[in-house]
Amino acid sequence: MASNETWKPPEIHPDPTRPLYEQFADVIRTEIASGRLRPGVRMPSVRDLAGTWRVNPNTVMRTYRDLEQIGFLMTQRGQGTFVVRDERVIEDSKLAIAKRAWQQFQEVAQSLGMTVHELIDLATQEEVDRAHE
Repeated sequence: MASNETWKPPEIHPDPTRPLYEQFADVIRTEIASGRLRPGVRMPSVRDLAGTWRVNPNTVMRTYRDLEQIGFLMTQRGQGTFVVRDERVIEDSKLAIAKRAWQQFQEVAQSLGMTVHELIDLATQEEVDRAHE
């Protein structure tokens, strides 16, 4: 499973309303879905990633454990943690991201007292208005 490829973790902008480990898992799934984090790539060590993101190593450990439980990562004792080579992981990642985006979109519409269709209509009208400027 070893890979010489390295992954450069993106900068994180934490959302104080959500647990960090969930946000980190979302970032890693997004990186997998986009192809920036490819199957077989070795993940940074827990300590290295915790240092990069300036968080407690336990937070990264939880992120890795959760992603391993749902099949995105695989840990090999003495070798490290890797993105699994199963191509279905990328498709699963895209689906999970799309579902989360849809959920957030629905929450925004509700918080504004609008339906999803009203929010889409508003956004579409904004695009039309900008195109005619």
